[in-house]
Amino acid sequence: MTQRDDARDAARRHLNEDPTLSLGDLAARIGIARATLHRHFSTREALLTEIGSASLDSWEESQQRSEQAAAIASGDPVRLRACIEEHLRDCVADAEEFGFALTDHFLSHSPALVERATDLETRDVAMYAAAQQAGVLRNDLPAAWLSHAVWGLMIGSRNALRAGDVARRPLEDIVISTFLDGVSAR
Repeated sequence: MTQRDDARDAARRHLNEDPTLSLGDLAARIGIARATLHRHFSTREALLTEIGSASLDSWEESQQRSEQAAAIASGDPVRLRACIEEHLRDCVADAEEFGFALTDHFLSHSPALVERATDLETRDVAMYAAAQQAGVLRNDLPAAWLSHAVWGLMIGSRNALRAGDVARRPLEDIVISTFLDGVSAR
C-alpha cells in the first residue's frame, strides 16, 4: 500500500465520522501535513472521487465474488438466494467502510461515478428480477424497487452502527432477514 492509499483510507474513515471535513481538517485528523494531503489530492473533490471510485470497485468485486452473472443465467432459486445473501453481506461491510459515500451529494453528481453506479445497479436489478422469476423474491414489486430497498437498508445499517443501536456482528443477518423475510410478525 502506498502513502496515497494510506491517506485516502484514513480520510475515508474520518469522513465516515464527519462528512463535512475540509482537506485541512482531514490532514490534521490523519496526522499528516496539509501540504502532504494536497500533494496526493489537489482538491477535496479529487479525494471524494477516488473514494467514490473505490466504493464502486468494492461493489463490482462483490458482484463478481457472488458469481452474480452466473447465478442470474442459471435461474436456480437456491443459487440466486445464495448470491443475494453473499452480496448483501458484502454490502453491509461496504456500508460500514464507505458509509458517507451512500449519501454524499458530490458523489451523486459526478457523471463518471453516476454512470458506473448505474451500470452496477442495473446488474443488481437483473439479479433481483431473476430471483423474482425463480420465486425467491416477491414478483409483485418492481425489481428496481428492490434495489432501492437494499440501498435504504445500507443507509439504515450505517446509521444504526453509528448510533450504537445494533452490534456489528449480527448486522449482516439482520439485513438479510429484513430483506428476504420482512418485518412482519411470524
